[in-house]
Amino acid sequence: MSKKFETSAIRTQSETTQFSEHSVPLYLTSGFVFDDSEEMRASFAEEKQRDLYSRYSNPNVNEFVDKVCAMEGAEAGFAFASGMAAVFSTFATLLNAGDHVLSCSSVFGATHGLFTKYFPKWNIECSYFNINEVDAIEGLIQPNTKFIYAETPTNPGVDILDLEFLSAICKKHNILLVVDNCFATPYLQNPIKLGADLVIHSATKLMDGQGRVLGGITVGSKELIREIYLFSRLTGPSLSPFNAWVLSKSLETLALRVEKHCENAIKIATFLEEHPKVTWVKYPFLKSHPKYDIAKKQMRLGGNIVAFEVEGGLKGGKSFFDSVKMCSLSANLGDTRTIVTHPASTTHAKVEPEVKKAAGITDGMVRISVGLEHVDDIIQDLEQALGK
Repeated sequence: MSKKFETSAIRTQSETTQFSEHSVPLYLTSGFVFDDSEEMRASFAEEKQRDLYSRYSNPNVNEFVDKVCAMEGAEAGFAFASGMAAVFSTFATLLNAGDHVLSCSSVFGATHGLFTKYFPKWNIECSYFNINEVDAIEGLIQPNTKFIYAETPTNPGVDILDLEFLSAICKKHNILLVVDNCFATPYLQNPIKLGADLVIHSATKLMDGQGRVLGGITVGSKELIREIYLFSRLTGPSLSPFNAWVLSKSLETLALRVEKHCENAIKIATFLEEHPKVTWVKYPFLKSHPKYDIAKKQMRLGGNIVAFEVEGGLKGGKSFFDSVKMCSLSANLGDTRTIVTHPASTTHAKVEPEVKKAAGITDGMVRISVGLEHVDDIIQDLEQALGK
């Protein structure tokens, strides 16, 4: 019997112990015991499926992975210690020296750092396509291009990419499509159903939803995840059982939380769009968003991230941040608490000026991760800060 999203998030569970717990317990163990030498041999030979060592798998981690796979419509997955561990391990598995990656120009600063600082020394090339010039993508594909990488909505500019369009290009050229679905979560968008081969999440964000733990996950086909598993089994970036337990419990309320995040976010985006001290606002479900129609086609709701530009550039942005009283100044997102971030001086501070420009990051740009406080209180804080 197929289950609805909310039911899968709650009822997908690992087996409990002889105590028949209603909630799966913590399995805080590094290793597991075997009955005899033959069971141990068969288990390590993968003739018998069971947990061997928590760097490979663990009941708490398995439960978290199974839930995300059910939510995303994926065959398999592997969970990591952080979102960037998921990004790096996925890339490192897929890429060899001499390969090429084609990425959207608007990506998280740490991902850009991998592309520009570390991959070149391993003879891996990366180039960017402009998010507003998608018709030029095919001309940028090289014979050694391994995959197209995309964030949608993008971080931090909240731009939208048409995943079905990208998937069609990838299939035409026999390359993979890898999608960072962190901003949308599996509740709002399912890239695999739109043609993606692999989907990556920073579970630290909305999946946890309360700013408590780090985590990451990659899901996709059994064949691709098998290779990622083998790489990660050797290199050790796996998610801890405790963090997996926290994240699995958090997924049980993901739909409820994200619905409220989105309800608050559209109200805040509308407020900002009408404010005289704001020069522009980007939110996927605002009709003024340049890719509004695509967002409506592939997302259930607009997400919890709003980007806008404060009048007065760097000086105006600094004044705004220094005047915020209730909202948190932090580089994180997806928390119950509303967070305001200045990407140009924080998450993208080390990104080259021309790359910032291509990603739409200006000195006065503000990224808001809209929380679950009463929307009137969030607006009141933003209004008084903008007034100064």
